[in-house]
Amino acid sequence: MRRVCVFCGSSMGNRPEYAAAAEELGRLIAAEGLELVYGGGNVGLMGVIADAVLAAGGKVIGVIPEALMRWEVGHDALTELRVVASMHERKAMMAELADGFIAMAGGIGTLEELFEIWTWGQLGLHAKPLGFLDVAGYYGHLHAFLDHMANEGFVKPRHRDMVVVESDPGALLRRLRGYTPPATIQVIDNQTN
Repeated sequence: MRRVCVFCGSSMGNRPEYAAAAEELGRLIAAEGLELVYGGGNVGLMGVIADAVLAAGGKVIGVIPEALMRWEVGHDALTELRVVASMHERKAMMAELADGFIAMAGGIGTLEELFEIWTWGQLGLHAKPLGFLDVAGYYGHLHAFLDHMANEGFVKPRHRDMVVVESDPGALLRRLRGYTPPATIQVIDNQTN
């Protein structure tokens, strides 16, 4: 794994633990010689993790749609900032650039980004590791619901197991590095996403 994509909030959330985890994950990404790929903003947890990687001497590639440059306030101190035309282009570029994916605390956009990447893995479009950094139990209810979906027969156990869950940034990175993807059948040609 050379680059890790982190999906996270453009807000800070209500707990200081979220920003502390973003700082720790950013330092670890740089210390392990990885590069960060993320949404390109300098606000919220997005800004915290990017600044932490940069402060630790790491490289950061931001990908942001032109329409969000003002709203999310594009980060002007990154190693590289790629401005794209649409959200779809943003997600496709982030997926192409990254070798693994992490969802930290965030909102609807964070979930949408990870779920699309997860779906692409389920369809056999990639075999890259995915993980939730579950700080302060933020994703606990979601994981219970995902287990419910599997128990009800809407998610196959091998697809449910595609996502690693850890509360510690270092443990999550170790598990992503050691990830073995499940056997999947490529349902859709790679050229369609």
